[in-house]
Amino acid sequence: MENVNHYLHDKECELCVLGTILIERNAIHQVRELLTPKSFYINLHSEIYSAILAMTDRGDRADMISIMPELKKRGVNFTPYDIASIAQNQTFDLVQYACRLNELEKRRSLYEMGQYLVTNGSNESEDIGDVVQAANDKLSCIFGGLENHVKTASDYVSEVYQRVNDNLNGVTLPGTPTGFKSIDEKGGLQPTNLIICAAESSQGKTAFANAVTLSATKSGAKIAFYSMEMSGSQLMTRLAAIESRIPVSVLTNDKLTGQQLRDFDASVVSLSKLGIFFDDRSTSNIETILASIRSMVIKHQIQGVVIDYLQILSLNKKTANVEEFLAEVARRLKNIAKELNIWVLALSQLARDTSNPIPNVNRLRGSGQINEASDMTILLYRPEVYHKRYPEPYQSTDPKGTALIDVAKGRNVGIFKFIAGFDAATTHFYELNERPVLPLTNQQSDDNPF
Repeated sequence: MENVNHYLHDKECELCVLGTILIERNAIHQVRELLTPKSFYINLHSEIYSAILAMTDRGDRADMISIMPELKKRGVNFTPYDIASIAQNQTFDLVQYACRLNELEKRRSLYEMGQYLVTNGSNESEDIGDVVQAANDKLSCIFGGLENHVKTASDYVSEVYQRVNDNLNGVTLPGTPTGFKSIDEKGGLQPTNLIICAAESSQGKTAFANAVTLSATKSGAKIAFYSMEMSGSQLMTRLAAIESRIPVSVLTNDKLTGQQLRDFDASVVSLSKLGIFFDDRSTSNIETILASIRSMVIKHQIQGVVIDYLQILSLNKKTANVEEFLAEVARRLKNIAKELNIWVLALSQLARDTSNPIPNVNRLRGSGQINEASDMTILLYRPEVYHKRYPEPYQSTDPKGTALIDVAKGRNVGIFKFIAGFDAATTHFYELNERPVLPLTNQQSDDNPF
């Protein structure tokens, strides 16, 4: 009988999938769950895909140049012309093509299993029970990949019971600490969560992210920081200002005194031991950033990511309007948090409201769907900037050197607010031991005591 496996493959489809993976930066991550080396019938294609997987597992990027040393190391027989010819083939429907290769692989496996049954069903050389068991095992292998992602309600019952028991015993969810008691008591930053931190300009979004990053990494967490406005050097200057308590402007422009030098040296030693990672490529492209995050997880085992900030990001594809674009970005950040079991803290602008600057989620600039995608939305408000007083129930609080942290959305933790300290000179948000109260004369004055 003619081997029908020869017909159960699609050379052009294999070429388009491999070519797209070699040319587009994050294409491999779109299809990795669908394809194995066996998905490629042609031996060279299978070897190339195996090499791509090996490079990706190391956190490296496989393209038409970098793949060649990897293939040579594996003893694969190829020419540069072979690779260049493959890279010329690309498709905009990568997932659709990958699904076809996945289906063809399954059909080849089913044919091989059928041949096994024909051979062993036509003679008595093997025990019938062994034949049936072997056939069941082969069938499970063919479709087992799908079953691994399907769970029933009963599979999660034990986890729910564990959570209830932990609550009874006062055990909090194991998350990354932020340095703010009100948040950390509710589990801190949880894996798979997208956290949005939003405020108007000059309210301290980056400073808040820096405070969280510093607290989290001091507890042993590893964090990747992506800023579209500041370099890694500038961000580390901000962190050094927090650690040394030397104003940022002094660190940047002035000669340090002897004591300041000693404080700065101590802060540098402390900071150099923390697990903070930067990718300083000048890019705001979300595709590049997502690929970098995956690499950071593989190479450095990061637990969290900071993105500063959403409205500066860009997509490879065109979208009809800003709202659709930001909704897409928020969804992709949420998806990668869930996929890699990390948390993502993304900063976002709020639309200005000069008549009432008190923040609310309806003012998330560009898209209300940002709030829909988030697990936690944190709003920052420093009334001192506007020469105003806090709203109730904090109206008696002194706005000078303080800020309102408003958790306006908290999936599984609820909503809550608290007052934090803020040192503008060092751009430092911190936990307050005691909330400062306005003098009585100011409390009795109008809403604009300044």
